[in-house]
Amino acid sequence: MRLVLAEDSTLLREGLTRLLADEDHEVLAAVGTAAHLVEAVERSRPDVVVTDVRMPPTHTDDGLRAALEIRRRWPDTGVLVLSQYVERRYAGRLLADRPEGVGYLLKDRVAQVDDFLDALDRVAAGGTALDPEVVRQVVAGSERPEPLGRLTPRERDVLHEMAQGHTNLAIAQRLHVSQSAVEKHVNAIFDKLDLAHTTGYSRRILAILRYLDT
Repeated sequence: MRLVLAEDSTLLREGLTRLLADEDHEVLAAVGTAAHLVEAVERSRPDVVVTDVRMPPTHTDDGLRAALEIRRRWPDTGVLVLSQYVERRYAGRLLADRPEGVGYLLKDRVAQVDDFLDALDRVAAGGTALDPEVVRQVVAGSERPEPLGRLTPRERDVLHEMAQGHTNLAIAQRLHVSQSAVEKHVNAIFDKLDLAHTTGYSRRILAILRYLDT
C-alpha cells in the first residue's frame, strides 16, 4: 500500500519507514510535523496515514487535529494513529464521525510487528483497529450504563473483540467458539443495544461507539 508517515522522533520514524519498506509498502513521505503531514497527503494522496498524536509545534494534539483534517478533506484515506498513552477523547473523536478506516494503537504495539502490520491492513481495508489496551482503559475509566449492563459476559467478550476491529470469523477463532455462535451473540448485542432496526449507519460501529462510551 502507499503510505505517509508522521512521527517527530527521528529514530522511530526511520525505523517505521524501513519496516514498512521491508514489507513491500511504499512510503511516499516521512515527516516530522503535523503541517508537513497534511501537505504530504495533499501532494501524494496515500492509501493510509500513520501518525503520532503529540507532534510539533505544540506537542499536544497536533497530530490528531491533522488526522481529523485529513479525514474531512480526503475521507477515503485510512488513518492509523499512534500514541504513547491512552487518550480516551482522541479515540472517541476519531470514531465518532466515520469509524471506517481508522485505527488507534499504543506505540508499544509497534514493537509487535505482526500486530502492527495486521492493524495497518485492517485500516487499509476500511476496517477499525483499536489496541486492546486502549479498549480496556477506556472501558475501565467509566461505568457501563444501561443497556450495556444487559449483556452477558460472553456478549461483552464478543463486543470487546468487535471494538478491536475483528470480523466474526476472527472473533470465533480468538474465543474458540463457532462462527455461528458469534453471529448469534452479535445479533443479541444489537437487540440489547436497541440497534436491531437501525438504518443509515453500521450497527456494528454504533455498538462499538456505545461500548467505548463516547
